[in-house]
Amino acid sequence: MRRVLRSGAMTSVPASLHRPLLAWYDEHARDLPWRSAAASPWSVMVSELMLQQTPVSRVLPVHAQWLARWPTPADLAAEPPGEAIRMWGRLGYPRRALRLHAAATAIAEQHGGEVPADVDTLRMLPGVGEYTAAAIAVFAFGRRHVVLDTNVRRVLERVVGGTEFPPASLTRAERERAAELLPAGDTDAATWSIAVMELGALVCTAARPRCVECPVADACAWRAAGYPAYDGPPRRGQAWAGTDRQCRGRLMAVVRDADRPVGLDRLARTWDEADQRTRCLAGLVEDGLLVRTSAGYALP
Repeated sequence: MRRVLRSGAMTSVPASLHRPLLAWYDEHARDLPWRSAAASPWSVMVSELMLQQTPVSRVLPVHAQWLARWPTPADLAAEPPGEAIRMWGRLGYPRRALRLHAAATAIAEQHGGEVPADVDTLRMLPGVGEYTAAAIAVFAFGRRHVVLDTNVRRVLERVVGGTEFPPASLTRAERERAAELLPAGDTDAATWSIAVMELGALVCTAARPRCVECPVADACAWRAAGYPAYDGPPRRGQAWAGTDRQCRGRLMAVVRDADRPVGLDRLARTWDEADQRTRCLAGLVEDGLLVRTSAGYALP
């Protein structure tokens, strides 16, 4: 069962947006493990770090494996950070695994093993920024905070702002608008936040919005304006082939899958551009993702 936080009457937000969207969420929300009523705050925290720039379909199996092995922050903190990197597998951006390990260590040492509920305290954890702190407080504890990810920003820009896409960088105006749209009560606001996010993920998508399925289409300013095309700065896609990101990923995969340090000869067969390989290995060591030993490269 999905976690539905809503209770009580809604106030201060136009009913034309609130009621239909929350009703839609009750019916269409995906049944995800970190939304279950039984999900722990740690489960929510792990999901938030894993979901950054990674699709839900890729996160689901790794999240399950992670919680099975480390059901609490203290369980993860008791392991070396290299094990977190190994379990992270091919989710990408493995520094997130190090951040989770560091945060788990701080939670175990400073907070009695319990994920804090307060946003300011959450932000003091290693690797937890403004968005992640707000998301944990909202989705794990039902607090009232603005949560602005890519999906939420796109939905609010279209429905309220009347344009196809939000600015490249988060603006003060976006924060103020999102804050004004939050319901007054904590539980209503928390459910509203996750409902807007879900609408952006499933219906009001970037490339092919399905307006005929949208519960707030009649109130959408972008639709009313005739769907004007985005006319801001070019929206750049992320290159992959031949980049340092690809090189780092290949090198990390070899070391992660090995049960002993990996020598330079093996890594040279993995990526044949020597200068780029050397640069990327140095970066991985500097980032704490690899360590160099007399026998080669290994996880920390």
